[in-house]
Amino acid sequence: MASSAAAPNRLVRDLFAKSWAGVAILLVFYALIMLGFTLLSPYFLTFGNIASIGANMAFIGLMAAAGTPLIIAGGLDLSVAAVAGMAGVVVALLSARGINIWIASLAALVVGGAIGCGNGLLVTRAGLNAFIATLGTMSIITGCSLVLTGGLSQPLNATDFSYIGSGTVLGVPFPLLLMVVVFVLFWWVMARTPFGRRIYAVGGNPDASRLLGIPVERVQLTLYIVSGVAGALGGIVLASMLGAAAPDAAGQNLLTVVAAIILGGTSLFGGRGSVWGTLLAVLILGTLNNGLTLLNVSSFWQEVTRGSVLLLAVGLDQVRVRFQTR
Repeated sequence: MASSAAAPNRLVRDLFAKSWAGVAILLVFYALIMLGFTLLSPYFLTFGNIASIGANMAFIGLMAAAGTPLIIAGGLDLSVAAVAGMAGVVVALLSARGINIWIASLAALVVGGAIGCGNGLLVTRAGLNAFIATLGTMSIITGCSLVLTGGLSQPLNATDFSYIGSGTVLGVPFPLLLMVVVFVLFWWVMARTPFGRRIYAVGGNPDASRLLGIPVERVQLTLYIVSGVAGALGGIVLASMLGAAAPDAAGQNLLTVVAAIILGGTSLFGGRGSVWGTLLAVLILGTLNNGLTLLNVSSFWQEVTRGSVLLLAVGLDQVRVRFQTR
């Protein structure tokens, strides 16, 4: 029994070792990008600009942080950006009816968790493909947000609420601090708790995990709920930054979320990944957008860059899988 218990632990240690190797490569890549933009623009390497990069990418980072363990466990949530839009709509509509803004925010988190639970049940109980199930719910959620708002942005005029998106702590943007805290929390859960080891086991080999007594479906359902809550939290941060809730405000950022997770070293096949890799990838993508904007590169070409990065991320994932198989 001791040897059989040690085998999964060795597997997890090996997976973490490979993840940290990927993080080191990303760190070098990020340093090169920083150096390049510093040489090309005198406005890039300033405290205000670097802080702005982190703050502007915070809501994407929150969604990517929760999406990382979900994909590691063999799941996928394409509805997370739609949930973010819905969360902002819920906050705006409830506050417009006189409900306290913080109670409205809590209600938005509950709605996000409920949507995540629905996604999880469709995948784990109904047996639907995760891609198809969450693609369908993405369309449903976006449609409901448009119906509730008539397709129009909803203003948010609460002064206290704006602190979430634009406040600072000792000069550091609050959204950036919130994102870092969330990433640290996910790292601790995945690296220091039995549930974290189950995430890797479920994604690496779900059939073997069942034989070992791991509740595969329960683990995945929990992660779908967490993804929904994180999507709602990202939507609250975005609505606070904009001072308004738009039903499709976060929809265009779905590819960025997925690209960050995959570029960060998480395998689409499950079983391997690191939240720190995802965090670095989020910062890389944000830095690219910021640097290209400072260099007056057309937004059209920036869109081409984002798509190219996504293809590169998926291609690197395929290469890693084939190399490890050999």
